Order: sequence, then C-alpha cells, then structure tokens
Amino acid sequence: MKTSVLALDGGGTRCRLALSDGASVVAVEAGSANISTDLAGAVLQVRDGLVRLSARTGHSFADLVSCPTYIGIAGVTGEVIADRFASMLPFRRVRVTDDRPTALRGALGDRDGFVAHCGTGSFFASQLSGAARFVGGWGAVLGDPGSAQWVGRRALSSALEEEDGLRQPSGLGQQMLDRFGGASGIVAFAGSAQPADFGMIAPQVTGLAARDDLLAVEILSAAAQEISGTLLKLGWQAGMPLCLTGGIAPEFRPFLPVSMQDACIEPVGTPLDGAIALAWDFAKEGGA
Repeated sequence: MKTSVLALDGGGTRCRLALSDGASVVAVEAGSANISTDLAGAVLQVRDGLVRLSARTGHSFADLVSCPTYIGIAGVTGEVIADRFASMLPFRRVRVTDDRPTALRGALGDRDGFVAHCGTGSFFASQLSGAARFVGGWGAVLGDPGSAQWVGRRALSSALEEEDGLRQPSGLGQQMLDRFGGASGIVAFAGSAQPADFGMIAPQVTGLAARDDLLAVEILSAAAQEISGTLLKLGWQAGMPLCLTGGIAPEFRPFLPVSMQDACIEPVGTPLDGAIALAWDFAKEGGA
C-alpha cells in the first residue's frame, strides 16, 4: 500500500472512491455528498465508500486510510469547512478541496482550455499555461446557473406562472403540474427539496426540448446564455478548446453560440480521473 493512493470525487449525485497503484484502478460508488448542506451525511458516504472499497479490493480499512488521499467534494466553501471535514475522517494524510479542481484536471489533463461543468450544481474554469482559475460553484441558493437543479427549478417556477395565466400553456408546464399534483404540490415539494431532487426533473426538460416543447427550449436556451456569458467573462475566445462536463452540460451545446459549439472537445477523462491525478501529485509532495 506504500505505492498506492486514494481519490474521491463527491457531488450532489454520487461519490466515487478509487484506489490506484499506478498500474490499475479499483473504484466504487456511494451516495450523494455535499459538505455544506449535510456534513455528517457526507462523512457517512465516505465511510460507506471505504467499506465497499475494502470489500472490493481485499485491503483492510486500516490499510486504505493509510494511503495519501485526495478528496474533491461539493460544498467546500473555504479552508475552515474543509479542515473540519478532514478532521471527521479516518485518513492519516488527506487533502480536501471543492470538486472543481478534480473536474478541471479530469477534463483537460495538462492541456490549455476551458470547462463549463453542469451537473447537479455548476461552475466554470480555465486552465492556461498551467494556471487554473475557477468561477461559480456557490451552491443552489446563490448560484449554479445552468445546473440540473437550476433547470428543474425553472421548470417548476414556469409551471406556476402558467397556472397563474402569465404564460401560454406548454407540455412541460402541464407535465410538472400533473407530476406533483397541481400548484400546491409543486410548492410543497419545493419547500423541502434538496438540489439533487430538483436535478431529477432536468431529464424531463431535456427530453421535451428534443421534441421542441417551447418552454423546455426556452429553459435550455436561457441556461446556454448563462453559460456562454460566463465563459466570455472568464476570457474564452473563439478557437479556444471548451469541454462541457457534468451530466446535463452536453444538452446545452446546440443552444450555445456556433463559435462555442465548434470549439467543444471531448474530455480527456472524468472528475475521478482528475482526483486520481491530483492524489498522485499530493503523494509526491510527501515523497511517496
């Protein structure tokens, strides 16, 4: 185990935990985790992942937690909460960051380019001449434009506007009203829903957009406008490589400006791949 690292990529949809010895990777999945919205729950998901990884690899729990570990997880808003989370975990040597560096490294590797990451939440990043810059990722209440939860919220709020007669009726709006049992049901759902719950509505929106439902197309177009505007502020210019990462991000490509559509490239790897690469960087800092 002296030549192995652990890596974790955690977000609003799932956690993925991997053991890498440099030649092979063994990975397992646990549930969703966000340390700002549910710190204790995130700790439980990490521990559950360790138990699963121990069973999958045959290595003991103690062996696993002795490995240099890199964790990129949703909800890290600064060093204080990252340190608190780390102190609640059993790892002997661990680095905790938000989930943006893992996604950027996984998508671009060592290449220059830009990333628009839209999963349950969203953020934007650039990597130019080895320097990374991140914007967004501030969570469902204050940000995350173009994310799956943002799309879900827009679908529900637009359905309520249809109920009030402020919009023309649409297939999507009616489906939302039917799904939640009318306007009162939508309000009741929204009162206790977590970001991932709103995100589960997004596939219904993207599916109807593919069938030219006017409201669904309007929502995806608005999301694409948020994405393109932020990328331009971040410094993107025509011809610069752009990765659309996260579960819903590729759905926005047809609604982006043509120059951005033409610049889109496939990611080199996944956020978990990025976490593994950063785990090896972290291990080398200590001479491992």
